[in-house]
Amino acid sequence: MASGDKKWQRPKVVFQPAVHRGMLRGVEQLVGAIRPTLGPLPRIVLYDRSLGSGRVPELLDDGGTIARRIIQIRGRDADVGAMLLRQMLWSLREEVGDGTATAAVMFEAAYREGVRYLTSGGDAMRLRTCLERGLREILSELDGMATRVEGKEALTALATTVSRDPELGKLMGEIFDIIGEYGRLEIRKGRGRHPEREYVEGMYWEGGLFSRALITDVERQRAELHNSAILMSDLEIEDPRDLIPTLTFCVREKVTDLTIIARRVSDLTIGMLLMNREKGKIKLDVIAVKTPGVSADDQRMALIDMAVLTGGRALFRAAGDTLKSMKAADLGHARRVWADRNNLGIIGGQGDPRQLREHIASLRAAHARATDADERGKLQVRIGQLLGGSATLRVGGTTETELDFNKEQATRAAGAMRGAMREGVLPGGGAALLACRPMLEARMAESEDSDQRAAYRILLAAMEAPARALLQNAGYDPSATLGRLDGLEPGHGFDVITGKVVDLRAAGILDITTVVKSAVRSAVATMAMALTTDVVVHRAKPPEALTT
Repeated sequence: MASGDKKWQRPKVVFQPAVHRGMLRGVEQLVGAIRPTLGPLPRIVLYDRSLGSGRVPELLDDGGTIARRIIQIRGRDADVGAMLLRQMLWSLREEVGDGTATAAVMFEAAYREGVRYLTSGGDAMRLRTCLERGLREILSELDGMATRVEGKEALTALATTVSRDPELGKLMGEIFDIIGEYGRLEIRKGRGRHPEREYVEGMYWEGGLFSRALITDVERQRAELHNSAILMSDLEIEDPRDLIPTLTFCVREKVTDLTIIARRVSDLTIGMLLMNREKGKIKLDVIAVKTPGVSADDQRMALIDMAVLTGGRALFRAAGDTLKSMKAADLGHARRVWADRNNLGIIGGQGDPRQLREHIASLRAAHARATDADERGKLQVRIGQLLGGSATLRVGGTTETELDFNKEQATRAAGAMRGAMREGVLPGGGAALLACRPMLEARMAESEDSDQRAAYRILLAAMEAPARALLQNAGYDPSATLGRLDGLEPGHGFDVITGKVVDLRAAGILDITTVVKSAVRSAVATMAMALTTDVVVHRAKPPEALTT
């Protein structure tokens, strides 16, 4: 056990100015590990997963993941500051998938300036109010700079900037040009050195055939029906006799192909369907697939979407529905249905187009309102399924570590691309934040209140911090280079790769509006809260919980 651990075991109450000094030390340590990853010429952070275990080290260039890997740092006051920032960064990563390094350096620069002002006698609560006002003005300024991104070329340039990989960027630009903002994209590890993509026609859900014996296309290992009726349910079909009225009903209605979606279908029932197929007792091709979704809520949502898409009505156990109560209007219809062991696909659903548009519009509205990352993700998948845009991207690599790294890069890039298609893009390389400086300087010059002037000064430091870190990582003198940028036309900035001042939009150096705004909002709001933290209460810690 390290020396001094006995002190760590005792509860302790810490007051100002020790609180701010200690928290700042922790913030500086955490940001020091993240800052090198910012920009198109980043350094990589190597995380040793378990010393001496033989596990391959993890290569990281994502600020949120780096912060997540840091569980505790020495010094209890410093640890409070580091963990506060850590939580903010991980929440930001969960929300928008990127912007964590930008938020980290902004937080550090602003917090350091804020602590300096409070140490000189400033009022923390008044300063917080002024910071929050300045934040609203910055967000409004960024909204005014945003432009939409459209077309394959623009999307490719953006994807290349976000992923830092021209080959991956080219494929992602093509993919999002085809599937759109809400389209379904699965990112998997590939088997080669280069990324590959494939597209899936129609809509598909995870919920495959109940039995391999139902496969009719041996080469593609799937079953396919044409002009199929679809029975959608979360019912459990145990007794084959329960299905006989449904099959008889379909034959009477001259249905030739039937897809049964159920929570469970017994082996005896599968056997009956196969026997009827082989002996031709009824002229009806039938496949049985699992109700998509793991939880009951997921299954309910999937069935509702399918019902709107195909023009039928889903049968639910909770509503008391049974196969005996089924009516002709309950069956959905589609031009083609396919299913393999893992997925169910529907092509050409015959539902009412107007109802489908209204349903998608309601899902989009719910997506815009949602604040929980999991809920937003589920709604996005549902919208993408109903719109019919689906693709699979397989990332390349030569080692498992490289594959993990490239998959993570692609996942983050995909999230950023969706944000760009929703809220547009800004001039990149920190230029959009630098462009907020004239407004902040004007507000500071107009103000006669010392706390308000201090707030604008703090925000000015925050707006410069990302560009300074980016330039430093690329090997340039931040102060000298920023001096060259004063007075440039809007939308122009410094390209660290070519070493020239360029039109950033024309050069494809762009940032996602959603990401930049979320980074600014998280950094400033959390920093303002941290500045009003006057007391820290440390709980007692048992010896086994201590860092050794």
